[in-house]
Amino acid sequence: MKIACIGGGPAGLYFGILMKRVDPAHQVTVWERNRPNDTFGFGVVFSDATLGNLAAADPESHAAITASFAHWNDIDIHFGGRVLRSTGHGFAGMSRQKLLDILQARARELGVVIHFEREAPGLAELEQGHDLVVAADGVNSAVRSELGAHLAPDLDFRPNRFVWLGTTFPFEAFTFYFRENEHGLFRVHAYRYEECASTFILECTEATWKKAGLDRASEDDTLAYAERLFAAELRGHRLQKNRSIWRAFPTVKNRAWHHQRVVLMGDAAHTAHYSIGSGTKLAMEDCIALRDAVVSQPSLEGALGAYEANRRPEVEAIQRSAQVSLEWFENTERYLKLDPVRFAFSLLTRSLRVTHDNLARRDPSFVQAVDALVAKDASAQSGRAVPSGAPPMFTPYRLRDLVLDNRIVVSPMCQYSATDGTIDDWHLVHLGSRAVGGAGLVLTEMTDVSADGRITPGCAGLYRPEHAAAFRRVVEFVHRHTTAKIGVQLAHAGRKGATRRPWEGADQPLETGGWPLLAASPLPYLPSSPLPRAMTRADMDAVTADFVRAAGLANDAGFDLLELHAAHGYLLASFISPLTNRRDDEYGGPIEQRMRYPLEVFDAVRRAWPEHKPISVRLSACDWAPGGIDLGDVVTAAALLKAHGADIIDVSAGQTVRDAQPSYGRLFQTPFSERVRLEAAVPTMTVGNISSWSDANSIIAAGRADLCVLARAHLFDPYWTRHAASDQGYELEWPDPYKSVTKYVPRFR
Repeated sequence: MKIACIGGGPAGLYFGILMKRVDPAHQVTVWERNRPNDTFGFGVVFSDATLGNLAAADPESHAAITASFAHWNDIDIHFGGRVLRSTGHGFAGMSRQKLLDILQARARELGVVIHFEREAPGLAELEQGHDLVVAADGVNSAVRSELGAHLAPDLDFRPNRFVWLGTTFPFEAFTFYFRENEHGLFRVHAYRYEECASTFILECTEATWKKAGLDRASEDDTLAYAERLFAAELRGHRLQKNRSIWRAFPTVKNRAWHHQRVVLMGDAAHTAHYSIGSGTKLAMEDCIALRDAVVSQPSLEGALGAYEANRRPEVEAIQRSAQVSLEWFENTERYLKLDPVRFAFSLLTRSLRVTHDNLARRDPSFVQAVDALVAKDASAQSGRAVPSGAPPMFTPYRLRDLVLDNRIVVSPMCQYSATDGTIDDWHLVHLGSRAVGGAGLVLTEMTDVSADGRITPGCAGLYRPEHAAAFRRVVEFVHRHTTAKIGVQLAHAGRKGATRRPWEGADQPLETGGWPLLAASPLPYLPSSPLPRAMTRADMDAVTADFVRAAGLANDAGFDLLELHAAHGYLLASFISPLTNRRDDEYGGPIEQRMRYPLEVFDAVRRAWPEHKPISVRLSACDWAPGGIDLGDVVTAAALLKAHGADIIDVSAGQTVRDAQPSYGRLFQTPFSERVRLEAAVPTMTVGNISSWSDANSIIAAGRADLCVLARAHLFDPYWTRHAASDQGYELEWPDPYKSVTKYVPRFR
């Protein structure tokens, strides 16, 4: 096979090495426009896991690499006048130039032809003369630009500014500095890659960059500014420049990574922010994946398809983590009020890939300090003593006079099994079993305030006395037999109403027996949906009265908490999102006006609901569609609700419009909760792919939410919370009829 590699960085060289190891008869040529020793940056970082991958792929180059790196286990975080150290992380740093020297020598040894200081021939010529063309030409890839119509590239230049510097200061650990001056907050990511050589990445917001005059600074000016700012930390060592130009980090994605016989690799195909590791790591792992695909597939077309199919999910998972990580550093100012220990834990778990559990295995003493601080804060907040050794998820939490035993909430999950709004034994077992299962709070399914406010004919309601009587039976069971608290979620379906049950055709309109729909604006949910009527003042008054009546019935039923559903495109949410609110009166326009009707409903319900009982409001923080709600508007909405007396915001996302494109992943909605909690200064619940007790502990310990709301996990396992306690060696009190279980030791094999 004749292979052309455009770009003589680690990706192009390493792929050539791997292919020559597969078969020395392969002809591999690398073109690099720069000189052999002309590289950008100082050091690269590999995790221990990555080094293991490299060892299996090419033991010879791996041996040379490991002989040249500086290894460390510790992370030092300088914040709030303290240095907080976490250990057990396992990273290696080495000189980027040394890595290139190793790969160049190994490539030549195997017979790879390398042309330095030469532009590669045109793409058409390369395709004509080669079986495979590998575009490893970096973040500014000319090949990607030429094939843009086929690859659909997406470049997102992030708002922060950073500059890549070096220093002779020998850092003992991977080090983060946070230093404020009159211009703003500066962040430093620093690590040693040789005995007396370290990388020193300086980052700040664009506003700080401009205020400091660094947008007009030369390289020498930048070094002088940074040396003055971090003089105490550098202890007389100087900073070094290397094409040290302030940049905005580009997040690169491509809808496709290959076209015909051309394939993208490394930064040409994808980037991941430097705060979670090295792009070099991703590029070299790309090489291994492409090598494996070429070896295993009988055709080039099949190989490139297999490479992308197998490699893309892993890369996209890393990019999702990188996105959350870079946003943490873009918004570090948001975290400055945290206690230094909580700040450090937030930083260490920022990508959501490092959890409370695996950090506890790496560094038990650090996590014990975090847990002790969480317990202390929880005791002060709730007025209850916290048992020694309680994991964060098992600390109490207070909302007005209501104190929850723990931070786990059973999410509202529609059962579509009521009859004319009246729930039955299914709901008693569904809700009762999850209360016995140990959750601190159980929320009913979306419960509608009128017959015309239902999603389907099977939806639960609270608009007749018999509805309250049926719910009272459930509430009394929960109160009598468990320590859980129970809340009701009140809603009106709006334009998403009068549909069939999901198993009969999700979101499809009823064939017969439908009812008129209301919404902020006359926009159907689906093209086949009935057209809703834009609400008049009389409609608003009538629906507000329905919510007030439902709140009274909820209190009659004995519920501990009430939640207003103002998310997911239902009636109240249709006023909040600009996608569904096209009004030109005082209820449309900026967020303050779009919130007017939801606040009218909230105020009326708050007056009708007992003062000592809390109210939550569920909001959608993202519509995942062009023109959707801005997260800044959600923060404003949450702050308005807090000012009107809301006790906690249940931060969800999506389901506003049918053609939304959610960005799924682990804990994919938690960053929304964190921002609302910190910027609106209001307690929050978080939802969205919380799948483990370690996730819950991580969220609570880092202050990303106050309560964790789980849906499908509780459908799969009603006793999820009890099992989480057992897994962590933490004792939960069992109901008397189940006390014998304390002598039971489960076996899993």
